[in-house]
Amino acid sequence: MEDRYTRSRILFQENFEKLHQAKVLLLGVGGVGGFCLDALYRAGIKDITIVDFDTFDITNQNRQIGSEAIGQIKVDVMKNRYDGIKALNLKITKAWVADFDFTPFDLVIDAIDDMPAKVAIAHRCHDKLISSTGGAKKLDPTRIQITSIWKTYSDGLAKKFRYELKKSGFHHDFDVVFSDEAPHCTDLGSFVGVTGSFGLTLASLAIKKIIA
Repeated sequence: MEDRYTRSRILFQENFEKLHQAKVLLLGVGGVGGFCLDALYRAGIKDITIVDFDTFDITNQNRQIGSEAIGQIKVDVMKNRYDGIKALNLKITKAWVADFDFTPFDLVIDAIDDMPAKVAIAHRCHDKLISSTGGAKKLDPTRIQITSIWKTYSDGLAKKFRYELKKSGFHHDFDVVFSDEAPHCTDLGSFVGVTGSFGLTLASLAIKKIIA
C-alpha cells in the first residue's frame, strides 16, 4: 500500500527506518531552517523539535515558509503545518543553551544567526552538530558547500564564527554549510534560491549523518 513515504522508502531502502526513528533538534525556522524542516519532514523524520522565538512579518515573505501568516508565532505556524513535530517558542540565548538538555537528540541543526548562541551551542554539542553560516546577500546556490568550520572561506559569518570559537577556547570540529560567493549588497538582502538551498543542504547533510 502506498503512503506519503513510499518514494522515500524506495530511495533509502533499509535506512529509512533510521530516519523514522531519529530525534532531531532544529534551532531556528526562518529562511534557512524552514526549508530544512520541510525536507526532513518529507523525507520521513517524524521526531523533530523546533526552537524559535520570532513572529512572521511581511519582510519574511520573500524567503520563509509559512510567512503568509503575518503576526503569528513561527513555531506555532510550523507545528500546525507539520503534524507531530514539537515546538518551543523561546529565544535561543547562551543561558538557555547552558541549561537545555541536548542528550535525547541524535542530531542538532543550528540555523540561527545569533553569534553568542551559536558559539555556546558548539561548546555544548559539537559532536552531534551541523551548522549554517551566511546565506544572506547572495544569488548563486551552486556556490554552497559543506566543510569543517575551520575550512570555510569567503563567508563573513563563518569567519566571525571561527574567530569567536577560537576566542572562547573551542578546539573541536563540526560540519557547516557555507557559500564562497561574494556578497551583492551591504544590508541583509536575501534570495530564497540561496537561503532555501542552505536549508535543503543542511537537511541532506543531516540525513547522510543519520543513515551513516
